[in-house]
Amino acid sequence: MDEWKKPIDSGEIPESGDHFDVIVVGGGPGGSAAAAYNALNGCKVLLIEKEIWPRDKVCGDAVGGKSLSHVKELGVLDMIESTPHYVVDSIVFGSANGSEVRVMLPKESYEKMGLQSGYSLPRLQFDYMMFKRGQEIVRENGGAVIQGFSVNEITIEKTDNGHKISGITGNIGGKRSGNEDMTFTSALTIGAGGYNCPVSRVITEIHNEPHKDDDHFCGGYREYWDNVGGLGGEKGPIEIHFIDEVLPGYFWLFPVQGNRVNVGIGMLISEHKKLKADKKKSIKKIQKWVINEHPRFKERFAEATLVPGSEKGWQLPFGSPRKNPPSPFQPRRSAMAGAMCVGDAASLVDPFSGEGIGNALLSAKLTSTLFDKDLHKDGFSEEFADKYMQQLWEELGSELKNSKTLQKVMKWKMLTNWFVKKASKKEEIGVMMSEMIASKETQKKLWSPWFLMKTLLLP
Repeated sequence: MDEWKKPIDSGEIPESGDHFDVIVVGGGPGGSAAAAYNALNGCKVLLIEKEIWPRDKVCGDAVGGKSLSHVKELGVLDMIESTPHYVVDSIVFGSANGSEVRVMLPKESYEKMGLQSGYSLPRLQFDYMMFKRGQEIVRENGGAVIQGFSVNEITIEKTDNGHKISGITGNIGGKRSGNEDMTFTSALTIGAGGYNCPVSRVITEIHNEPHKDDDHFCGGYREYWDNVGGLGGEKGPIEIHFIDEVLPGYFWLFPVQGNRVNVGIGMLISEHKKLKADKKKSIKKIQKWVINEHPRFKERFAEATLVPGSEKGWQLPFGSPRKNPPSPFQPRRSAMAGAMCVGDAASLVDPFSGEGIGNALLSAKLTSTLFDKDLHKDGFSEEFADKYMQQLWEELGSELKNSKTLQKVMKWKMLTNWFVKKASKKEEIGVMMSEMIASKETQKKLWSPWFLMKTLLLP
């Protein structure tokens, strides 16, 4: 039996009313990392997850180079490399007119530059390993872990300056289970529950700010297929195609292991709503047409088979900057007294590539550098919540702004055709495009306005 398909024993359930330094809501990669980093920082942590492992998570399944330093630091990289996975050695970008550029990610060259290419493997497998290691670190440092726990309420207290979050209430099995509610308190609650995270929602509601903006939310749809033509094996390219029928979104083909390929489409919700009536089909129907009818792809799927039950949709909250934000914090408010959010709950998905794990892990580690269990024993302060949001944007803002610029470029077919054609002839653009998935956070020079202007506009 595959290791990632076994149940995970996460230990005894704590007593209702117990107090923790940190509560983490959500056990995906961002939540597991936040729990682990804070536990390693000396905190008593409660990590809670709504599902019970093993569980699937809908995603494109790419784990970029930005993620791998954190994955290694937490002791998960060896686990990944000991299980089946796909090594990404290149990225193919395709445009509407059929132009393609393959950006190579040679391991030796990238290591000399301080970069890593990345892996592709099912989130069922990746998340399992992140949670397994994360809960081990939490328990080794005196904390507790609960699986199958649904949060029904975020505890909010009034303060002299406004409000603070001081814990959560919920139960095992959800509201309909008949189980009694359990309440836990903490100095810090970390929201890591994805695009609809209850902690994130409360933060925006308290500050009278919108939680969802269709201009910055993407609808995603994913299927798994076996034996897609031109892909498979243990190493090779992943593919991103900006084709007519999918613009202003993109169609992806990401091998994950063996001959299995993650096939999907991502499109901004606001752009999908703008489509003319004759094109306004569900993303699922658009994908079906591309696979069955598109002249560039139907032959590649002629001998392929759909994995039953793999058809799933979800939403991605992009980290693109808001034009007229209701607060001074970009991409949106993600912290307050008593709480910080990480990953999708903080709206940190890259608006060009759709990759979110790297930013989730970066934000997870940042929470542990700002929270001090002694300094904040009476509650994580509003001052430090503001510092978290400011530092998060300092780390990711330039990258996310330029990703938004490239997202806009890709909306227009003529520009997309020109961009891909130019990229096929100009090495710097190819490197920049690969960086959207493959960079470490230290490669900030690639996001400077001058670099963009030079690579895109100059001969």
